[in-house]
Amino acid sequence: MTAPHKVVIVGGGFGGLNTARALRGAPVDLTLLDRRNVHLFQPLLYQVATGGLSPADIASPLRWILRRQRNCRVWLADVEDLDLARRRVILRNGGAPEVAVVPYDTLVVATGAGNHYFGNDQWASLAPSLKTIEDAVEIRRRTLLAFESAEREPDPDRRREWMTFVVVGGGATGVELAGALSELARDTLRRDFRAIDPAASRIILVEGMDRVLPPFPRRLSDRSARSLGRLGVEVRTDTFVTDVTPTSVVVKAGARSERIATRTVLWAAGVRGSPLGGIVARATGATLDRAGRVEVGPDCSVAGHPNVFVIGDLAGFAGPDGQPLLGVAPVAMQQGRYVARVIRKRLRGAAAAPFTYRDKGMLATIGRAAAVARLGPLEFSGYPAWLLWLFVHLMYLVGFQNRALVLIQWAWHYFTRNRGARIIAQYAQCDTANGPPP
Repeated sequence: MTAPHKVVIVGGGFGGLNTARALRGAPVDLTLLDRRNVHLFQPLLYQVATGGLSPADIASPLRWILRRQRNCRVWLADVEDLDLARRRVILRNGGAPEVAVVPYDTLVVATGAGNHYFGNDQWASLAPSLKTIEDAVEIRRRTLLAFESAEREPDPDRRREWMTFVVVGGGATGVELAGALSELARDTLRRDFRAIDPAASRIILVEGMDRVLPPFPRRLSDRSARSLGRLGVEVRTDTFVTDVTPTSVVVKAGARSERIATRTVLWAAGVRGSPLGGIVARATGATLDRAGRVEVGPDCSVAGHPNVFVIGDLAGFAGPDGQPLLGVAPVAMQQGRYVARVIRKRLRGAAAAPFTYRDKGMLATIGRAAAVARLGPLEFSGYPAWLLWLFVHLMYLVGFQNRALVLIQWAWHYFTRNRGARIIAQYAQCDTANGPPP
């Protein structure tokens, strides 16, 4: 009897999970590896970071999602290396020797991307990014501690430092985070303190390009900037960060530099392919682009290695304009389903057409009843775009329970303006003299 074709998927995000689900019922022996036991809905991390949702609302256990897929096993594991000659994935801290390596016939790498500080990794402890649950909980902790520290601070200058928040990066994450921070300060917390007025907080959004939401049409970018302005967010474009310290951030616009006194800097300025991209490149000879993405061919495979696929945020897949596709969930989901089709066709001895991304549009929310949307040639904003954003994100969430919980939370927040998940973790580590700990 012929052994089933072994498929190993590394990463349980949008790309990896969609590959696994699309292989349901296929004659393959499938292993999904991930360093975390949950599939995380990253687009809503900013709501965890601002107390609107709890981590469990946007995360579903991978084993539960795939519980009915009999040809798939899930392992909690971290990949250390790849042995292409022997077709093995080598695990870090794999435990018993018999499970330290995982053999494969086809390998799919979908480990996504992390934060990118553009050569200034020393800023990471001072300006947390927003890529994981741990990041979101840490940002929530620092943000809420800033208000608590301001409430107890008698010195007006230091109080202003605590009540100044700088968000670096005007993409979708930065815009959504800045808008949510403003609503947190001006709506949710407005009656919670006695010595300070949270609505007097200063929220600054810094973007290096000439407009926020650069991938969107300019008209929608301009509308987003105006919506942020109505929320009280200071939008600074053509502005770059040159230094970050525990009590300030230095920004430069043209030849002019300015030091902004702040205790809270949040990073949403860039992404870089996960470290596994470097391992793939070393093992296969593939090229990494400037963002650390593995350059792949028309079928998402690595040149010279047709049985090794890289998809999602880690893949440098050139679109029709020659530029890499955006690192967004729809790209990863479509690539995951496409690779599953390629595997099925190859098992039947057939060839698959090159991958073609079907752009269904872009969405970004700025705040309460304010969003922007591009759907093909259609561009619109405001309340209709916000309703569409709500619907699409609910549908993309995995599991009915999470959809129901998030819908209830959103409805409660809409009518009461209250964010119920305002939990400060590790309060005992707080040192109000020097700022929240890294």
